[in-house]
Amino acid sequence: MKLWRVAAAAVLFLSSLALPAPGQVEQAEPVEPPRLVVEALPGAAPEAARLRALEPARLLNVMRLVGLEEPGPPIRVIVAPEGSGPAVLVSPWISGYALSDKGLIVVIPQRVPNYPDSSLEDLLRHEVAHVLISRAAGHQPLPRWFHEGMAMIAGGSWGFDDRSRLTLALLADRPVSLAELEERFSGGQSEVNRAYAVAGAFVRDLFDRYGPEAAPRLLAGVSRGRSFEEAFREATGATLAQAEAAFWSRQTFWYRWVPVLTSSITLWLLITLLALWAIRHRRARDAAQRLIWEEEEERTRLAAEARARQDQGGEWVN
Repeated sequence: MKLWRVAAAAVLFLSSLALPAPGQVEQAEPVEPPRLVVEALPGAAPEAARLRALEPARLLNVMRLVGLEEPGPPIRVIVAPEGSGPAVLVSPWISGYALSDKGLIVVIPQRVPNYPDSSLEDLLRHEVAHVLISRAAGHQPLPRWFHEGMAMIAGGSWGFDDRSRLTLALLADRPVSLAELEERFSGGQSEVNRAYAVAGAFVRDLFDRYGPEAAPRLLAGVSRGRSFEEAFREATGATLAQAEAAFWSRQTFWYRWVPVLTSSITLWLLITLLALWAIRHRRARDAAQRLIWEEEEERTRLAAEARARQDQGGEWVN
């Protein structure tokens, strides 16, 4: 029995030598997040301070999504107020843009929130995603719909409301090809918003069908000189045309309507309708009450006139 205890103690001792001490667990070499250099134009200092306070580690998810192990050079972020030079270069409903090959981002805080971004921080992640997507592709050309769809997901700006927008876009329009979708990003605000919704839904569908590793494989293929279509087939095993046809075929009744019925847009629509109904009901009730009061006043008036005539008649007899 003593020998067994000695052997057990020896095993535990040797095992303890093989394990790192608490707090010293071996980890993979940490990946550096992208470094942002935020510059404020006159009048935009408070917003620039907000962006400087953004935790850089939150951008690591974007790097993982696009398959980057190194973030590359620092990304320059210009915070431009409304009316400044960088702001007047683009349409008044565009809240930010990226010159990906130059590692340059411009954000216009006064235009936030503006679809597809709901906050200044979301906008920054969206635009940083554009830069990192371009770097992962070796700055080779990518379709605009893919760039925007990836940035929506990488920036964390894709959700139920976007699916609702997709449904509304399909109700107001017909399914569009990816080639047509590409052209719609050059249209007006409503057309571009619909294009965002479809692009985000299509890229989200690719992730669901082929897994999150498909995007890094695709971007790596493009960086090696493959065309987008060739890299897409190598990454997914399907042609782009097959994926496009499969996506539209899955836009069934339930897929279209369940997100709408559960979205915040629908919630606020129902609240608005209930409020309008309550207002109309209250007005009808007030009108009915006023009618009752008017009828009572009329009866009171007629009764008073009758008494007055009776009193006058009685005095005349005397």
